[in-house]
Amino acid sequence: MELSTIISPEGVIADLKANGKKQALMELSARAATITGVHERTIFDILLERERLGTTGVGQGIAIPHGKLSEIDRLFGLFARLSQPIDFESIDEQPVDLIFLLLAPQGAGADHLKALARVSRLLRDKETCEKLRHCDSVEAIYALLTDSARPHAA
Repeated sequence: MELSTIISPEGVIADLKANGKKQALMELSARAATITGVHERTIFDILLERERLGTTGVGQGIAIPHGKLSEIDRLFGLFARLSQPIDFESIDEQPVDLIFLLLAPQGAGADHLKALARVSRLLRDKETCEKLRHCDSVEAIYALLTDSARPHAA
């Protein structure tokens, strides 16, 4: 699964300012609303509901909040680099500075899981994360996300 099919440059935030997890999710929900056409409160509520099941802060400064919405018909991704790391109640108790938000249609079982796995693989790569932390523009972040997502021949 190519990340370029689920994320667009409009879905990249290079310098998200948030004081905590809830504010970060609110800001991401607002951006997601403009991209998906779904009300931001609907998106925010789905994300909070998922966080109540367990944190999506996966460690090493990364969070992958996600949820399913009946109002959309395809996968949507958003990526944010935070201006300052925040507490996300991560499994390693470290603050988060990179967030990849994934929204899937209600019935997208396998596609949702494939996309989560793809994002997780990408963000487990320490070199990619360091590059994401030092990119100087939305365009550079988008290029890195979509280029790094492609398998490279050995």
